[in-house]
Formats: sequence, structure tokens, C-alpha cells
Amino acid sequence: MNPYIREVIDAHVAIENWLGKGEGDVEALLARFAPSFSMITTSGVKLDFAMLSAFFRGQSAAKPGLKIVVEEIKIVEDWLTGALVSYSERQTLPGQEPTLRYSTVVFVDMKWKLLHETAVV
Repeated sequence: MNPYIREVIDAHVAIENWLGKGEGDVEALLARFAPSFSMITTSGVKLDFAMLSAFFRGQSAAKPGLKIVVEEIKIVEDWLTGALVSYSERQTLPGQEPTLRYSTVVFVDMKWKLLHETAVV
């Protein structure tokens, strides 16, 4: 399997375990992201690495029963030190309607550098 596709899958497993069950190592989770990481969330908010770090540190087991499924993972472009990857992400929480988002991530040196999410409503 392509290493960038594997990273998208593995990162979401780690996020699901951390947010849903409080399991895993937050430092290992954060190590996946570049220090210069930035993200545009589904609500249009821009996060940097410090904000992402604060979010994860404060959200251990904050979403009990969270399930995340990533699908349609595609390498849009790759180069010697990185790749542009797109995927869909479905999140479900007990008693709530599932949410769906489309995401595009830029990897540099196997680190998440830029992530842009768009909610499907």
C-alpha cells in the first residue's frame, strides 16, 4: 500500500482512539504533523500546529463512541518528498447523524503539512 494512503488510514485510527476512547499517545499523534501545519476546518476556521496540539491535548475521550471511516483515498500528485492526497471521511457518534467531509492533505517528508476539510451538508 502507498505510504501516504497508509498514513491517512493510520492517523484516523489514532484520532478515533484518542478522541473516542482516550487511548493512545498524544505525543505520537502530534508527531504526525509538521510544526508548520495548518488546517482549514469544515467551519472555515484556520488552525495552526499550536491550536491543533491544544485541541488534541484537551479532547482525550471527549467523543465517546466516535467512529471514523476514511474512503476514496487517492494520490492526486506525489513527488520525491511528499504528496497531495484526497479522501472522504465519515464520522459517527452514538445517537447522532453521521457527518461526511471531503479532505485534501499535503504531506511533506511524511508529515501532515496542510489539511483542508469541506463538510457535506
